Amino acid sequence: MKIICLNGSPRKNSNSAALAKRFTDTAERLGAKVETIVLNDLRYRGCQGCLSCKTTSDKCVLDDDLAKVLESLKEADAVVMAMPVYCSDVPGQFKCFLDRTFSYMSPGYREGAPSRVPAGKKLVFIITQGAPMEDLFADIPKRYTEFLKRSMGFGETYIIRGVGVGGGGAVGVPDQYLRQAEEIARLVVQT
Repeated sequence: MKIICLNGSPRKNSNSAALAKRFTDTAERLGAKVETIVLNDLRYRGCQGCLSCKTTSDKCVLDDDLAKVLESLKEADAVVMAMPVYCSDVPGQFKCFLDRTFSYMSPGYREGAPSRVPAGKKLVFIITQGAPMEDLFADIPKRYTEFLKRSMGFGETYIIRGVGVGGGGAVGVPDQYLRQAEEIARLVVQT
């Protein structure tokens, strides 16, 4: 099994990165091949709205560091997307990546045409927040995973949501979330 892990946090040692690492370490122990990509280390731009991916090309025409990442996602069996909540939503690094996945939508996407990415990949969406209120930002993982299922054809979807994990890059992830990351890694790799 090939797994691509996208770290969407600007901090390499963030809480969301710690959860993603626990997931990927467990997956590797179970035999998966894992590639972790730190979006903040790449040089890329957001979608330019040129619509070339719907007219003259079947992929994004921007030639930057994200081009290889977008291609590698097509080869993966599972994709892990990990990020914190920043200013009531996902960080800009992740949002710019997500906007570029517009190129995966075939020209007839409005009429329900399938994604250009092979359907049925597994998705693990990891999101952390310092705020301890469960209901605060609860819409974020659902909103993004539903979009990703529709636009990219993901199949099984798992959400790991670390609530009240502390802020400022202090890796203080409670054991319950680390255990959840391990359990979901087993489910993804073994089923």
